[in-house]
Amino acid sequence: GGQRARRTGGGAGSGSAAAGVGHRVDKDRSGIICDNELQQALSNGTWTPFNPATVRSILGMFDRENKGGVNFNEFTGVWKYITDWQNVFRTYDRDNSGMIDKNELKQALTGFGYRLSDQFYDILIRKFDRQGKGQVAFDDFIQCCVVLQRLTDVFRRYDTDQDGWIQVSYEQYLSMVFSIV
Repeated sequence: GGQRARRTGGGAGSGSAAAGVGHRVDKDRSGIICDNELQQALSNGTWTPFNPATVRSILGMFDRENKGGVNFNEFTGVWKYITDWQNVFRTYDRDNSGMIDKNELKQALTGFGYRLSDQFYDILIRKFDRQGKGQVAFDDFIQCCVVLQRLTDVFRRYDTDQDGWIQVSYEQYLSMVFSIV
């Protein structure tokens, strides 16, 4: 596989290294790293731009003041989050292709505690395979896992007896979906 995320400093685990990376990523020197700057700094190993939805979703998790980006302090969390996902991706990319195929995705999500049908894995691959290769790249893998987790969290709020079934009105269903997309 190719290089999956550009390394521009020391170990990504250390805060000072991440802060150094943050200063290089902040191209306009505003002190805030926006989605375009983060997208340009990241590589998904496929020579295509990092999924903008993934970038927005990651920044949204760490942008505490809703300022449309992260400061250097928050960027340390962003960098660790991406590095952690990189390690997960490498663990399940068994053939080191730089892509996750259906079986690797199934192993990953089963490892996370999901029990899903083969047909559903086909749906996930179709939904998150932006390149039409029957596999997902690093950025789309993150997006797939984040969306699945959000959907699961919303479902659990309604599954009060935890039997895996919910009954919701059409409007409740729409509210659930719109809170995620």
